[in-house]
Amino acid sequence: MIGKAKSINHGINDIRYISGESRNKKHPELIYHVKDNLLPCGLDAQGVWDMMKAHAPMKNNVIRIEISPAKEHTKDFTMQDWQQLWDDFVREYDKIEMADEDGKVYSHKTNLADSIYTVWLHLESDSRIPHLHAAVCRKDRNGRTNNDHKIHIRAHDAAQAVAVQRGWITAKEIHKANAVKVAEDLMDILKAMPSWSWDDYVARVRANGYTLVERPDDKGGIKGYVVGKGKAKFKASELGKGRKLMASKIEQTWQKLHDQSETKTVQPVGKIVPKTDVPVVPVAAKPVAKPLQLSSEPVADYSSWHENTSRYELPHDGKTSLFYIPDDVMQVFNDEFDYRETANWKELTDMAVALFVGLTAVGSVSTGGGGGGSHNDDNWRDKKDEDEIERARRCARAAAAHFGKETKSGRRR
Repeated sequence: MIGKAKSINHGINDIRYISGESRNKKHPELIYHVKDNLLPCGLDAQGVWDMMKAHAPMKNNVIRIEISPAKEHTKDFTMQDWQQLWDDFVREYDKIEMADEDGKVYSHKTNLADSIYTVWLHLESDSRIPHLHAAVCRKDRNGRTNNDHKIHIRAHDAAQAVAVQRGWITAKEIHKANAVKVAEDLMDILKAMPSWSWDDYVARVRANGYTLVERPDDKGGIKGYVVGKGKAKFKASELGKGRKLMASKIEQTWQKLHDQSETKTVQPVGKIVPKTDVPVVPVAAKPVAKPLQLSSEPVADYSSWHENTSRYELPHDGKTSLFYIPDDVMQVFNDEFDYRETANWKELTDMAVALFVGLTAVGSVSTGGGGGGSHNDDNWRDKKDEDEIERARRCARAAAAHFGKETKSGRRR
């Protein structure tokens, strides 16, 4: 079973979507109301949103949750069974408290069980695969804010705990699946390292939210290490095929991931560097689109993880580059290109991200339309002193001006 969660500021759009009121929901007949909490009976999406907004007058005042169990596990479910599944998930979610190695709590428990929420069951139109959608108020009944720190990990761990309790998956299977995810993250870290350094590798692993404990040998070297995430621990020897991440093989693995024909140097985190000699993001030919150009404007280095950033894989030139985009910036793109309403949201988001990180520039494209702006921004690339949020909005407008936004109802705007 998969659990996902994110705190959002576009709660009304989410509630309309999960309740079937969205104009772009093609099959509202395959949506079923599961339950509400602390809400009057019979409220529509706007009514639910007004209740949450009044109780939590803050930026990201709604937590969006999706729970996706396997179809074979729920084929005989009644509505009472779905209600119980949600209650079980909330119980496990609210139990999660995160602490460091010294036992000091750095991320406190939530109280979704005593918060305003609405829960709905969706069935896929073709496969009839079921999944639960929920919108939860960020503040509980007593006005205490529901913690959204590492919210995706909370949802993932709660879903796995419920699956184990119900016999849908074993602890061994969970450990194996988590090992695959950890190995992927470590390989991505190696790919992002411009030169090999054990100390840099350790720092990057820890910066990505993992613990790393070294096992020194008698000669002062490293004979092994253990990577941890929460209570789960993974020996390097059990991560990745061929044990490529073991201490004795990891430098060789890094070398195979990189072209060694050029000397590469480590860039300090956050250093401003010019982006040069990088490929243009390929786009489909469109008669109205203006040509892409390489950006010569220096931008911040988004190749390394920092606190409050999100990983983004950007395809270009037949390969994929990994960037870490500020959460507030990704929120701008998510709001501007809502996947529930925008058919070409992925294309638009890729372009906006490419512009934001300096990988691509759009030559003299007016950004006054398509993204909510009303003024002409032809010279937007010259505004070097703007903050990241405003630059993100300009990138979104440029992407929309370049491609046009296509709604899922077939309209182009």
